[in-house]
Amino acid sequence: MYRRILVAVDGSDTSNKGLDEAAELARLAKATLCLVHVIEITDHVTGFEPCEVFFNDALPAMERAGKRILRRAGDRAATHGVEVQTRLLKNLAARSSEVIVAEAIAWHADLIVIGTHGRHGVDRLIYGSEAPHATHRVPHRASTG
Repeated sequence: MYRRILVAVDGSDTSNKGLDEAAELARLAKATLCLVHVIEITDHVTGFEPCEVFFNDALPAMERAGKRILRRAGDRAATHGVEVQTRLLKNLAARSSEVIVAEAIAWHADLIVIGTHGRHGVDRLIYGSEAPHATHRVPHRASTG
């Protein structure tokens, strides 16, 4: 059974649906949830701003927003009566899915939950999809029982 469930959250409806499902599963399994939010630093760097503007203004604003997302997600999960931990992760160069999988491995998660927007075709090409990418990065373990 699952004991440690890592859930990637971004505050979207899709993320919240995944969180609700994971929280209910955690309640039934008496598992711990670890909620993670990834700050996409490279998405907000233009290269035109001085470094001090980025580190003094932009990065703290992203951290505040990420903490707010985690706080709301934690409150939402707590309504299911489960133990919740949170982690704010910074992504400097990798795909978010790689950062999430690395955290899941370090935390020894039994299950990773990532909401997907179900994009296809051109939308998927333009916006990408982290959930399927993560499934290809996770080292699969044999069930022990």
